[in-house]
Amino acid sequence: MLNHYLNARVSLMASRLLSSEEIQTLAEGGAEELATILDRAGLGTITEDMNAGRYIEKSIVLNQLADIVILLRAAGDSRKFLQYWVMRFEITNLKAIIRARMSGTPSSVVRQELIDMGFLASLPVDELLQAEDVGELLRRLETTHYSDMVRFARRAFETQPRLFELDAALDRRFYQGLAELARQQEAELGKGFHDMMQLLIDRINLVWLLRFRFAYKLPPSQVYYLLIPSRYRLSSGVLMDLAVLDSFESILASLPQPYQNWLSGARDIHEVFAIMEDRFEQTAHAVLRLSAPGFARAFAYLTLRERDMRRVRSVLKGRNIGLDTETIKQALGLAEASPSIALRAS
Repeated sequence: MLNHYLNARVSLMASRLLSSEEIQTLAEGGAEELATILDRAGLGTITEDMNAGRYIEKSIVLNQLADIVILLRAAGDSRKFLQYWVMRFEITNLKAIIRARMSGTPSSVVRQELIDMGFLASLPVDELLQAEDVGELLRRLETTHYSDMVRFARRAFETQPRLFELDAALDRRFYQGLAELARQQEAELGKGFHDMMQLLIDRINLVWLLRFRFAYKLPPSQVYYLLIPSRYRLSSGVLMDLAVLDSFESILASLPQPYQNWLSGARDIHEVFAIMEDRFEQTAHAVLRLSAPGFARAFAYLTLRERDMRRVRSVLKGRNIGLDTETIKQALGLAEASPSIALRAS
């Protein structure tokens, strides 16, 4: 009964996802067409918040949290996975507090940036805002359910006391935990869920590897240390071999299939991300259409909805600063020369 209810809720929510025609109209249409599409998709409040001068990122996350709250009621055995997924938003709050402690930003200013997690909140925000420095902040977190994540991040920070290392360590440990929870669920949730998780973790690891290696110029050993331990197609052993290669092209040429074929035309890290994200989107749409287990469909919906919101954010911000239509289309992956568009058509 519970799975039937979850499937029904997901199907209802999925009807609000943006179609390819609507995405095109977002980039090319006028203000009235934009408002009509966002209202149909249940995203009208984002426009209202932006017009009122409110922080649009908060509005986007609150929309996501509203969906998650509904799905949590019917998630059954997958509730733990979904609750862990919510931690991403709290980690955003945690990073904002850490940045404030490192820069000396007043607590009153930081509070305005934080996302109100409601009953899903678990961070001791008041305590963290009172911490004198990052070291004390991390020590306070070691008494919470973030303790395992924070111990890893603290070791990285003590070795290299910079914001980058701390951010990267928090992200790495979060996704490691997510992959561990996914492994416990994959037999029950089926191939579609496994394929989504594989594309998610492999995309993150590959983009991080390329960025850390060639944008940040980190040595292979440090790059490998910051990647998510993986059992997927880009396993930890494969990632170790890729991390020592000395060019963007050599890494793409050494990828296992089908990634090597998918990415053969990619010219930079942004295109690698876009192509892998498009492949994930195709997989998630397939899971939604098929008779996959209810939570696999729920996770597919949440990830697709999040991408829709990122597209809306790009359009609204682009229009707000006066970008032309072609630039906005490029941001959405709609430009004619975009490899991701060619991939979608294949």
